[in-house]
Amino acid sequence: MSMAKSRIQALILSLSIASGTAAFAQTAATPAASPAANAGPVPTKIGVVNIQQAIGESAEGKKEIDALQQKFNPKQAELKGLNDELENLKKQYQAQADKLSDDEKSSKAKAIDSKQKALQRNYEDAQAEFQQSEQEVVNRIGAKMLAVLEKYANANGYAVVLDVSNPQTSPVLWATQGTVITKELVDAYDAANPAGAPAKPATGAAGTTRPAPAPARPATSAPTPKKP
Repeated sequence: MSMAKSRIQALILSLSIASGTAAFAQTAATPAASPAANAGPVPTKIGVVNIQQAIGESAEGKKEIDALQQKFNPKQAELKGLNDELENLKKQYQAQADKLSDDEKSSKAKAIDSKQKALQRNYEDAQAEFQQSEQEVVNRIGAKMLAVLEKYANANGYAVVLDVSNPQTSPVLWATQGTVITKELVDAYDAANPAGAPAKPATGAAGTTRPAPAPARPATSAPTPKKP
């Protein structure tokens, strides 16, 4: 999967896009009964598009996702630090367990458990905030992309355009490459919505710059802690 595809996988898509695309397809398949519509040829082409991929590969989508990642980089670092601290406490506990009294064992175990629960809460809060922010990005770009898709389909004689973003709900089992118009949609969207300059890369503590990684959950670097 391309970098853009892997980026968009980080996005949680309970999209109104899917229902919007279906509604558009139904509308396009049944042209309005007007003299102007009846005078021209009836569209017969069927197109297949991956809206999730198109959002991720658009210039605006890449810019928005990079900006979102940079916004949550500090939280990722914070969660990683908390997780490292917790793992160190666990190692110390395991190394000293034979020398500790029952009361000391109980006290240290409770302290570790408390830190673990706090880390889990922080992780869940950060994850919820990240998902809400990314959903806003996807919905905003997706709404504009549907308008571009409708214009493109009308201009190119498509009667139906099917979204195959979700294999579990898509009725399409197979399609020839000639029917896939994802790239064409991205090109049309970029032409209609210039994204401007890309987001600046994140800067590390030592002052060196590095490319912002693909957006992962805020606690990707900090694995879910295990109980001692």
